[in-house]
Amino acid sequence: MKFKALIVEKGEEKQFVREIRERSIDDLPPGNLVVRVRYSSLNYKDALSATGHPGVTRQFPHTPGIDAAGEVVSCENGAFAPGEKVIVTGYDLGMETDGGWGQYIRIPSDWAVRLPLGLTLREGMVLGTAGFTAALSVLKLEQAGVTPSDGDILVTGATGGVGSIAVSILARAGYRVVAATGKISDEGFLRQLGAAEVIPREQVTAGSDRPMMKERWAGVVDVVGGETLTAAVKSTRYGGAVTCCGLVGSIDLTLNVYPFILRGVSLIGIDSVQCPAETRLQVWEKLAGEWKPEQLAEMVTEVSLEGVEESIQAILKGGIRGRVVVTLP
Repeated sequence: MKFKALIVEKGEEKQFVREIRERSIDDLPPGNLVVRVRYSSLNYKDALSATGHPGVTRQFPHTPGIDAAGEVVSCENGAFAPGEKVIVTGYDLGMETDGGWGQYIRIPSDWAVRLPLGLTLREGMVLGTAGFTAALSVLKLEQAGVTPSDGDILVTGATGGVGSIAVSILARAGYRVVAATGKISDEGFLRQLGAAEVIPREQVTAGSDRPMMKERWAGVVDVVGGETLTAAVKSTRYGGAVTCCGLVGSIDLTLNVYPFILRGVSLIGIDSVQCPAETRLQVWEKLAGEWKPEQLAEMVTEVSLEGVEESIQAILKGGIRGRVVVTLP
C-alpha cells in the first residue's frame, strides 16, 4: 500500500531538506498497530525535528509529527478493532519513530488512546500534545491544592498552543487567569479565551534579579522557561505551585532556595511524553468533557501537508497564535 508523507533528510553541508514523497507501509518501523492518519498538528518539537535538531531526532530520513488522529487499520494484539478512532500523542512518535505527517503510522498499540466521546478526530488534533500538556498542567495545579479562591493564575506564553489552551481550561474551571504574552496586540484573542487580565511578558520578569519578588500568583502554568520561570517562582504566593513544561526562553534556570523554604512554593515538572496510561486517559476524558475549550474553532489554523513548511518557519520565529492542524485526506 502506497501513501504520502513528508520526509526530512540530511542534505549537503549539514542542511536538512523536506519534501513530500510516496512511501509504503513496509517502510514504516515495527509495531502491532497500523493507523490511517486523518489529522496531525504542528508543535514546536515538530519544527525542531523537521529542521534536524539532534535533541529531538537523530535518525534520518524521518517523518515528523508527534500527534496523530485517525482510524485503526489493523491491530495484531486485538487491543483495537479495525475502524476504531484513536488519538496518539507522546511516547516516541515523530521523534525517532515516523510520525503523523504521513497518511499511515505503525506503532505499539499501547501508545494509542480511543477517541473519547465528545471529541472529533479534528478536535483531538486541535488539542493534541499542546492541549494534553495544558490540561495535565491544570490537573497538577489542582492536585497541589491550588483552588480558584486562592487568587490569580499566571499563564506565560499565552498565545502559543499550550498557553492558549491553558487559559481556556483554567477559565472554564473557575480560575481568574492572567495571561502574559509578547504579543499584546492579541489581547482580544486572549480575553475571548477567558483571560481576565492580559499583561506584557516584561511585567512578569521585572525585578527577577532580586532574591525574592512580591507575592502575586496562586499558581502558574509556565511554558517559557528561563528567566520567565525564575520570575514566576519568585513571585508565587505562599503555598502556591508552578508547573513547568517549556524551554523556548531558555533551558537554564537561575534560582535560590528562598521561594521553596520561606513560602513553600512547589515547582512541578510536566512531562506529556511518558505520562502513565491511567493519567493520560483521565486528562483526555476531561478535555472531551468539562475542560473542552469552547473556542476550539477560534484557536486553530488548518494547513495541508504541502502547506506546512510556512508554518514550520513561523513557529520557530514565535509567529504562531493558537494551534496548527495538519490535514491528511
